[in-house]
Amino acid sequence: MRTPPVVARTQPGPLATLVHGLAEDAQLVDDVVAAARAQSPEAARLPKAESRRYVAALIRAGCATFLRPGEPDGGDFAEAARFGAEGAALGVPMAALLSGVHAGRSRILEIAIARGRAAGLPDDVLLQGLLRLDRYGNALERHVLDGYRTAERQLDSDRRAARVRVLRHLLLGEDSDGVDPARFGLTPGGRYHCAVSDLAEPARVRELERGFARCGGILGPVRGRLCGLTPRLPDLTAVAPAVLVTTPPVPLEKATEAHRLARLALHAARDRGVTGPHEVTGLAAETALAAQPMLAGFLRHGLLAALDPADEFHRELAGTALSFLDHGQRLDLTASALHLHPNTVRYRLRRLRELTGFGERLTVLETVRWWWALHTWRGPV
Repeated sequence: MRTPPVVARTQPGPLATLVHGLAEDAQLVDDVVAAARAQSPEAARLPKAESRRYVAALIRAGCATFLRPGEPDGGDFAEAARFGAEGAALGVPMAALLSGVHAGRSRILEIAIARGRAAGLPDDVLLQGLLRLDRYGNALERHVLDGYRTAERQLDSDRRAARVRVLRHLLLGEDSDGVDPARFGLTPGGRYHCAVSDLAEPARVRELERGFARCGGILGPVRGRLCGLTPRLPDLTAVAPAVLVTTPPVPLEKATEAHRLARLALHAARDRGVTGPHEVTGLAAETALAAQPMLAGFLRHGLLAALDPADEFHRELAGTALSFLDHGQRLDLTASALHLHPNTVRYRLRRLRELTGFGERLTVLETVRWWWALHTWRGPV
């Protein structure tokens, strides 16, 4: 039997090493997002987390394509097309979207040049890499445009623009440019649910817009979120894994206030990791607490100063205490939810009590304070 030839394993070249470093660099993502948002105020209205997610995906896809032999094909730009489509679905003007893309490209080139020189790459090697990166950037822009235009056609942009003007007038107090809300069935004597969602996938956005229209309402992008007013709600079961928050019906003169509350509730829902449709009344506590970040910080530092976020055992203690509060301070329910023995739960609560003074039988207001402090402590500092 012939012995297969031994294939020598070679280390990646310095250019490939540089590209690998770019693909895995979280700070690069933050720099590119900051540059794009600074260049394009309209694009900066999009939620920062979504912008960051897309920039990270585009950088990873671009670096993977760069490291593969041959020129990129259409499949390498799926994220770029999706980015353009979601920009259209959320009402970002095409020029603003491209302005952000240009700024991001320029920032990546600046960083790549600086790091290439710091790594001692020869000028000819660095130039070849930059030229290839520039070709990829041009193709990426074309696919962003294609995705945007395709989504625009699907979303019937002319009528949608009129709906958005009406919504911005009613929800933000802006001028409606002569578009009468009554054209879309919204009258001063009516009462309307206000809805806000982070849904962005164009086909699902289009279907939800149609659902609102069938119910006599309107839905469209307002400041980077889908927002709507409707006398009755359509079926919302297909919204997940996105979030959609609705208010009880209010008169049109209260729509601005309802919209502000629904957006706060949406942020609170996202922070909690919940998805699907929710009424603001079901998120009342989370929304009220989320509106006071300074007070949350005071509670976090005041009640939990003895805990170290880098200590895994301390994180277990905090997670157990949160579950304990979420389950009505019931030891058995907490143990079942965490798949722990009740004695383990009891031990963790005792250790937390020793470290922080966490109470045994908390009143309603004490429960709120500790829950809020623990939830804030476990989240981003």
